[in-house]
Amino acid sequence: QVQLVESGGGLVQAGGSLRLSCAASGRTFSSYAMGWFRQAPGKEREFVATISRSGGVIKYADSVKGRFTISRDNAKNTVYLQMNSLKPEDTAVYYCAADNSVLAARSGSNYDYWGPGTQVTVSS
Repeated sequence: QVQLVESGGGLVQAGGSLRLSCAASGRTFSSYAMGWFRQAPGKEREFVATISRSGGVIKYADSVKGRFTISRDNAKNTVYLQMNSLKPEDTAVYYCAADNSVLAARSGSNYDYWGPGTQVTVSS
């Protein structure tokens, strides 16, 4: 079992920045690929970014590429999502997820464990 807890969400003006953190407890954090997903009101959950176990493979959704950066610190059992140049359309609940495989997958169905989410609201 892996327990995930996100933090760092909040209200920010368009053009601003936020840094999300996801702290993991339980089994060995470095055994998991980690992903960030988001869900806006009335919309389906969508992929944001993923990072492989060692950090060697990173993927982003086209909508956030160049603005968001995913990283991980295996010594701290934490994955981060640095979000810059935020737009109102980035408003959503952001979830981190853990995948017990070698893949850094874009599909949420690959992920075994999920955090409760943190709200990000970007005002125009």
